[in-house]
Formats: sequence, structure tokens, C-alpha cells
Amino acid sequence: MLEKDIGGSFVAGFSQANVGDTSPNTEGPVCQDTGLPCKYNDSTCGGRTQQCIGRGPAFRISDAESCRIIGEKQYLGAKAIYHSTDKALVAGDGGVVRSFHTFVDFSNYTFQLPNGTTKRTCKAALGFSFAAGTTDGPGSFDFTQNNPDAPNNPFWLLVRNFLRAPSKDQIECHKPKPILLDVGEMGKPYPWTPNIVDVQMFRVGQLAIIISPGEATTMSGRRWKKAVAKELDSTGIINSGDSWIVLGGPANSYTHYIATPEEYAIQRYEGASTLYGQFTLDAYISLYKKYILYLGAAPPSAPIPPGPSPPINTNTSISLIKGVVHDSPRFGKGFGDVLTDVASTPYSGGSLVKVVFVGANPRNNLRLDGTYAAVERNNGGTWSRVRDDTDWNLVYQWKRTEGLSGQSEVTISWTVEQGTPAGQYRIKYYGDSKGPFTGKIAPFEGTSGTFNIGCTQTTVCLSYFIVRRYLYSIALPKECALMEPYC
Repeated sequence: MLEKDIGGSFVAGFSQANVGDTSPNTEGPVCQDTGLPCKYNDSTCGGRTQQCIGRGPAFRISDAESCRIIGEKQYLGAKAIYHSTDKALVAGDGGVVRSFHTFVDFSNYTFQLPNGTTKRTCKAALGFSFAAGTTDGPGSFDFTQNNPDAPNNPFWLLVRNFLRAPSKDQIECHKPKPILLDVGEMGKPYPWTPNIVDVQMFRVGQLAIIISPGEATTMSGRRWKKAVAKELDSTGIINSGDSWIVLGGPANSYTHYIATPEEYAIQRYEGASTLYGQFTLDAYISLYKKYILYLGAAPPSAPIPPGPSPPINTNTSISLIKGVVHDSPRFGKGFGDVLTDVASTPYSGGSLVKVVFVGANPRNNLRLDGTYAAVERNNGGTWSRVRDDTDWNLVYQWKRTEGLSGQSEVTISWTVEQGTPAGQYRIKYYGDSKGPFTGKIAPFEGTSGTFNIGCTQTTVCLSYFIVRRYLYSIALPKECALMEPYC
């Protein structure tokens, strides 16, 4: 939305901040089976999580419409900020650009809290409430949020111990989290989750960016930014009245969630997903304060220690996504053939144009910098593209209709925007099929029939002018005006 508004080659990047406990489901969670509010403490309905699901602002219409509304709010907010910025990113010394990055082993990182007490982090582990999910996506079975005690069902303890029984030290370190998955001590075929984490910051003038490897909750982010701002001020790097502190993440790796100690104690999803124990946030804050001098105009002469190197599993990762076996068209048809075509009557603003094609699996070609679907308009015999994958109102849907033979259908629908110019249009489908024996990927196209927006057919418009003359002749101008949009 923002890119289309500003136009040209403008690229809009929206960086996620400390939103680990926020939701676009702004209408809140409701029990889907009864319509009643979920139980507040643990987000359950009748003792289970599955029916407690959050609702977006347009839940009565569709999730897609809720998504559009939330996106539009972000677009309008970003547009207002973009056009109102009046403070330049220039520090008193002419504008300093600095950064630091290091790795730290969080399996047992020892540090001091501001009150002088010594604390440590733990090897990574996920709690039982992690499996309960959230109201954006509930978990399965009988797991619930807000469960800091031993699970009610001993079966899950057997499952946990079968995978990896946590040591007494691990159990003690993670209290009050009951450990479900001891991922920090599970190393086959490679580590299940990182114990070595990234610590990174950027500075551009008086803007400081905390780069987080995990999803910080709202309050974690507030405390983290406040601590960094205070440290930048006390060290004389950026005055607190001039500094802008933002948090971006997750980045570099993924270390699940970063909750406050209070959130950790409750053991909802976010606390149960905080990997390194209840002092995870405090450990991050300690490290970012420790290396803050590297953002100064005259950083320390000694380079920041690189820390332990994490394992790189890029080329050894196991994928659980099945590959495309093959594609085939339905009998008597070819790829891209039209199964359901456009209507013969004219469309207008708000109308839905829908076409169904003989399709193939879209994972055969992700069409980066390309498009799966397009709308073209006839300009004096030349067809030009006016809509593609970047347009919200053009929707591409793929559906497997027969598994063994690899048959599928693609539905492309366009909700015609108000104010769309009258003319002749058509829908284009761009696909790629995988052969059943050779595995060769072959591109193909599908083209709908021509359809009209407004009245463009000469004979119909001539009829309109005749009718208009008659309506005026009997003094019915309002009825005549109703036909104006179609010609």
C-alpha cells in the first residue's frame, strides 16, 4: 500500500519490533463452540485450548479482510510518520555510524543484576505451556497456558523423558518452568535450538538499534530500550534527550521468546518459550550494556571478542516439507486451460471476476520478481498488465484435486476496484508443471476470455443512447442517469 501510494522505485521495509505478546486479533479470544469469553487465566474453553481463538477486526467476513484492515492501519501510520519527520539523524560530532556484533554462550552465562546479585542463564529448554500455543494458534491435546507446576497428565513426562530427560541442574535452573523439551541438550542430528546467541547493535547518529535474536515481549522491549538509553547517556555516547532507541528482531538466529521475569513466572506461552531461564532478559540487557562503548565516536582500541562460533547447518538441514512428485492435467485438458471462465455481462466497481484454470503446483517455481497471476487491459489491440501479485484485490488460490495423478486447479479472482477505467480486460495465469517421469519443469500460461468493465460494446452503447433519448423524451432523467456509468 505504501509503495503504491508513493510510487516510483520506492521500497517500504517494515521491521518487527518488540511484539512477542501482541496480536492482530484485536477483537480478542472467544470460545468458538459457545461464543462465550475464554477463561482469562489460561485461555481455555472447558479446560482445553483448542476452542479459544482470537478474532480479527473483520472476523465475520474473513481472515483476509482482517489482514487488509490491519495492514491498512500500519500503512496509514507509516505514511503519516514518513511525511512528518522533521528531525535529522545527525549527532553533534557530525554523525557517527557504529556497530558491534559478538556471540555469547547462553548455556551458562554468569552476570550481575543492577542490585549486585549474581545470576546465570541455563541451557535452552521449552516449557509445557509452549505446547499450548496461543489464542492466535492454539496447541493440541490437553496442554494449557499458565501452567508453572508439574503437568496434570503424567503421560507427557514419559514422552519428555523418552526424548531427553533433563538433569537435576537443568530442572532447578529453569524453575518455575516445568521442562517439556530439553532442546538445549538435544544434539541429534544437530542442535535442536541454539545455545550460542547473537549480540548486535547498530548506531546511526542518535538512532540506536537493538538487534534481538528472539521475540521480545512489549514490556521486555521497554525495559531493554530504557536500559540501553540510560547506558548511552551515562557513557556520554548519546544524550538521553536526543536518543532514539528501537528494537528489531528476531534477527541472525531464532532464540524463541524473551519474557520478563514476571511473565516467566506465570508460564503462559511466552514465558514457557523463553529458552534460557527466568533471567534471560536481564542477561541480554547486561551484555548490550557491556559492549555499548563500541558505539561511541572513539570506540575501544581492542576489538570486541568474537565469542564462540555457532554451528552452521545451512547445508545439512532436514526438511519435513514433501517435494512435488509430479503434475498432470485432468483428462482431455492441458495445463492452463480454462475450466470456469468470466461472465459475458459487463462488470463494474465492486464486482468479483473469477476464473478457474487447470493448474500445477506453485512450488515448482516460486516466481521471485515475477507473478503467478495478472490482469491485462486492451489498449487498441495491445494488452498491457495492470494488476499482478503485488495487488491486494487479485487473489491466487491453488488446490490439489487428485493426489495420485497430481491434478490441481488454480482459481484467480479479482475484486474490481471502484474507479477502474472502463474497457476490455482478461486474466492471465502463469504456472510451471513437473513431468511425471523426467521431473522436468515446464512453464505454461493460461488466459481467460475477454470481459468488459463498464459498457464498451458499440451495439449496446448505441442502444443506450437510443434509450436515453426516449427516457428524456418522457421526462425520466433519473432513470437515464442510472445507465451513465456503463458507457
